[in-house]
Amino acid sequence: MTATRTRSAGARGSWDDYALVPDGPGMPWWAAVLCTLALAATGVFADLERINRLSIVFQVCYFLGCLFAVVVVQRRGLFAPMVAPPLILAVAVPGVVLATGSTPTGGGLVATALAVGTPLINGFPTMAITTGFTLAIGLLRLCIQRRPSARHTTE
Repeated sequence: MTATRTRSAGARGSWDDYALVPDGPGMPWWAAVLCTLALAATGVFADLERINRLSIVFQVCYFLGCLFAVVVVQRRGLFAPMVAPPLILAVAVPGVVLATGSTPTGGGLVATALAVGTPLINGFPTMAITTGFTLAIGLLRLCIQRRPSARHTTE
């Protein structure tokens, strides 16, 4: 009995309910993206409180969170974690910067824009690398986890 035939058997769910890990049902797309957002926000908060700029803690949390999402999500919801890294960065960094009050008290709108924009700009290389990895894993999953054909399921 092949893995394709086992996964297509209806008792445990359809073939597109599974994650990349074998024989385990995957998370819905929204849960995987929320986990990624929470981990990235934790990394942003830790780095801003520790050294007042984004550093290795954010990079590791962000990268691992995005990879986690694309690995554990259900196949049917694979698109959201594949395109989420830029959106996660655009939400987590300004959200934590504004929530922690890391903006300067004087200087007005320009100072606030610089306080929010600088970490976004500095996080771009990490975002680009992470997006590349999540797209590669997602495309790999789309290729290797194809819908079982009728020929394979009736044998």
